[in-house]
Amino acid sequence: MTTLLQQIANGIALGATIGLIALGYTMVYGIIQLINFAHGEVFMVGAFGGLAVYRWLLPASWRDDWYVSLPLMIIGGMVVSVVVALVMERFAYRPLRGGSRLAPLITALGVSIVLQEAIRIFYPDADAAQPFPKAFVNAQIGIGGVSIRASQLLLIVVSIVLSLVLQTYINRSKMGRAMRATAQDPDTARLMGINPNRVIVLTFLLGAALAGVAGVLYGVDITNVDNSIGFQNGIFAFTAAVLGGIGSLRGAVVGAFIIGLIKTLGGQYMPGGTQYDYVWIFVVLILVLVFRPQGLFGEAERVRA
Repeated sequence: MTTLLQQIANGIALGATIGLIALGYTMVYGIIQLINFAHGEVFMVGAFGGLAVYRWLLPASWRDDWYVSLPLMIIGGMVVSVVVALVMERFAYRPLRGGSRLAPLITALGVSIVLQEAIRIFYPDADAAQPFPKAFVNAQIGIGGVSIRASQLLLIVVSIVLSLVLQTYINRSKMGRAMRATAQDPDTARLMGINPNRVIVLTFLLGAALAGVAGVLYGVDITNVDNSIGFQNGIFAFTAAVLGGIGSLRGAVVGAFIIGLIKTLGGQYMPGGTQYDYVWIFVVLILVLVFRPQGLFGEAERVRA
């Protein structure tokens, strides 16, 4: 029983990371029907942005105080992710709007490779694990026989809080209403005085900011990063968004926690162990798509925004 509870705790922590990335996938798809496969790399550059702040911008006397270094690393990661996402939207995706649906998808894959190689140039050994500072309390918290790292607990709390804040913003703010209107009918939204370009830029900005936070907290938790973490976690996040119902904020978060639990529990209890944990994730996804193609929350809560 203790092993089961431990794996559940690990799965929830993994799901928290995936959830913050999946929100970006589902928001962009909801607005412009684009599957941004480069979003995983936005998460990756956020992690390296936080690492750069720690290595080159923080005075040595600040590095030992996590309550100083961690917020600054998060801000740095968010800034890098947001800048990359906005440049990507402006020069890679915006010129392709209204064209073939295949062109933006291929472009997204190309941007993903470009970002991986850019990090490799900036960090020549980025394809190997880069040590990431443990810029948080280095402690284990025991709950009913289950041990959870303080950094994991931080990741879970931050993920849930930011998800709720984003949901509230989308539902209650003026810009959130503009995002929903643009998602439902961009032409009518334009006639009502809404600037679709501004809405799309904000969507990329919000998704990238969340990915930047996730990247830094992920690095702090596992204490190493490389330029492949974006691809791996991006696949998980895309799968979570589809599983929950792409276009649904709640679906993205719920799907992320489901994916996290399947990976950890499947690796522990299913045949093949951790070598086949990816298999069980996609088996569950296929079953959901066969019996409920729109995903778990696809129609019930469609953000398309």
